[in-house]
Amino acid sequence: MSDYVIITAGGKGLRMGGDIPKQFLSVGGLPVLMRTIRRFREYSGKLQIILVLPHDQRDYWQQLCEAFDFREEYLLADGGDTRFASIRNGLRLIPEDAQGIVAVHDGVRPFVSVDVIARCFETARSARAVIPVTPVVETLRSVSGHCNVLRSDYRLVQTPQCFDIPLLKRAYAQPDSPRFTDDASVVEALGETVTMVDGNRENIKLTTPFDLKIAEAILS
Repeated sequence: MSDYVIITAGGKGLRMGGDIPKQFLSVGGLPVLMRTIRRFREYSGKLQIILVLPHDQRDYWQQLCEAFDFREEYLLADGGDTRFASIRNGLRLIPEDAQGIVAVHDGVRPFVSVDVIARCFETARSARAVIPVTPVVETLRSVSGHCNVLRSDYRLVQTPQCFDIPLLKRAYAQPDSPRFTDDASVVEALGETVTMVDGNRENIKLTTPFDLKIAEAILS
């Protein structure tokens, strides 16, 4: 039995306003993607890491690895035209007869805690499909209903999302659909139930320049 994590890093960084893809930007002196990979290696030295990266970004990534003497072991898959295609490419690197848990994680979420990673993996061994969530702290308003809604009825969804390997492979054998907003929604299309566990609030997705300021504050 082996466990895997598929780390997706296909962003172009358009909302960051620069030419460098956001997963390669430096936070605290180290590229974001390296921080993310090392967090999962911190969780387990035996975890099989699959990095999904656009083919045209491979050379730049290799240059960064040499510059920062980054020697973590991982398998490399090509990114697809969509996130769905990218995850499917990553899953193809997992043997068809593999048994265990596979996580899917955003490469630009470097601050997921090791406790959350462990919680997701261990819960998935029995629940088969698990996502980390955090409470909504702001007031929510329905645009279509023109009214406030109970924030206690909602949660913010994070990654890593963890699944039984054969289950996620079966889910990604489906055709892509606009309804698929994350891996949990792909699995739920099979009629499966997804279990929620507590995430950590620092596990933000770095998308805008303001997020980078928050990231630096977290590190300091």
